[in-house]
Amino acid sequence: MKPPTSLSRLFVFLISIWFGLDCLIGFLAAQDSDSDKALKLEAANTLKKACRFYASKISIQGGYPYHSTIDGASRWGENMELRKSFIMQPPGTPSVGAAFLQAYEATGDYEYLELALATGRAIAKGQLRSGGWAQVVYLEKPEKGRMGNYRKRTGGEWNQSSLDDNQTQSAILFLVELDRVLGHRDEEINETAQFALAALLAAQLPNGGFPQGWREPARSFVTAKANYPQYDWKSEGRLKNYWDYSTLNDGLVGDVAEVFIRAFDVYHDERYLNALKRLGDFLLLAQMPDPQPAWCQQYNDSMQPIWARKFEPPAIAGSESQDAMLTLLRIAEVSRDRKYLEPIPRALRYFREKCLLADGRLARFYELQTNRPLYMDKQYQLSYDDSQVPSHYGWKNQSKLNQIEKSYELLSQGITRERKPKRVSPMVVREVIKMLGDDGSWSHVYQGEKLMGSPKFRQDDLYVSSADFIENVDILTRYISSLSSK
Repeated sequence: MKPPTSLSRLFVFLISIWFGLDCLIGFLAAQDSDSDKALKLEAANTLKKACRFYASKISIQGGYPYHSTIDGASRWGENMELRKSFIMQPPGTPSVGAAFLQAYEATGDYEYLELALATGRAIAKGQLRSGGWAQVVYLEKPEKGRMGNYRKRTGGEWNQSSLDDNQTQSAILFLVELDRVLGHRDEEINETAQFALAALLAAQLPNGGFPQGWREPARSFVTAKANYPQYDWKSEGRLKNYWDYSTLNDGLVGDVAEVFIRAFDVYHDERYLNALKRLGDFLLLAQMPDPQPAWCQQYNDSMQPIWARKFEPPAIAGSESQDAMLTLLRIAEVSRDRKYLEPIPRALRYFREKCLLADGRLARFYELQTNRPLYMDKQYQLSYDDSQVPSHYGWKNQSKLNQIEKSYELLSQGITRERKPKRVSPMVVREVIKMLGDDGSWSHVYQGEKLMGSPKFRQDDLYVSSADFIENVDILTRYISSLSSK
């Protein structure tokens, strides 16, 4: 036998190295797998403990607040204490219910589905005869506040279904998802969702837009294209019932669009796709002519910009225009109709060339035709000075123009990006687990900080936040789901 050559010895050596590395990689992978399994179990235990705490201590008959003291004795919504009541506006009741449903879909644990169902039944109790929801659902007649004219139980006279701040939209979205998970077998949940969707369809205005709220089906009027008012808008043309007119305020069109998209996905009913397209047609009509090819907060039936609240003048609206463009992108993606992309390049060019502030943000308002950034002072007088604005309102907004432009370019090429949940770092998961108290709460010590809804807690009160609960449940469930899908 010939002795091995240098080349053959090198070959054997390389094979040995490769085999050793392969074993090492296998060993490390097994270690990672064991570590993942241990962290997944810890995350699941944390999720169970947190959800049990929130449902048992913070819920009132399945409904939730923005913030609460840790014992549930003082629960708060939007500038009001919630006594025998709960709030619909995110991150209130529907958002908490959606977190429970997300936990169920990540784990398959029916305890979470029962919690979501309890929230669904609470929401059903708050449905108005007009089909949607008000901001607050009262379980007993309040000393102050307007008790709803509820469909399924005795209530008061208030029958204004609200699309403001995602109140009715978030309720419908949650009920649609709950109905899907339940296989449409729960009669109350299915009927409540279907009634709400029918009412939303009936509330759509002839031009395809939506009012801020409704009591009855939409009125008739002749559709027009957006135009500048031919009167002194600073002192004329104010409508007391501005909420009855077409609005884009606070993301309304984007939220309504997502309801129709999801309803079409779940129920395969063409009415929802048609309503979505009509909403897109409204946004085409609502784009103002040159020199400001963007969108306003509010329009009258002649499609002229109008006043809403005393600090919301007729103006080009930076935030609402970005929401309009993002909504048009979604409608173009779902409908596969390129006409909904047509307004976007002109609007992007206008905002980039004429509207960006020195810090890269957009003003909430730009004066009609002059395009000067428009503000108000603390006496609510129109001003070009941003140094004395009231603090309760967002007068400037972050630019989303790069995101909009990138999405536009992809859709123009026929490319649709798959929406995948963001990966969760194990380090973030460990931090969420570490923050949970022995009682199952993610709590904070109140030190006088400004909180959403302005709860009147005492100094050093322990409190919890629905927004924190929802965010942490999202982190835990995404991590659990990512390992389950491997």
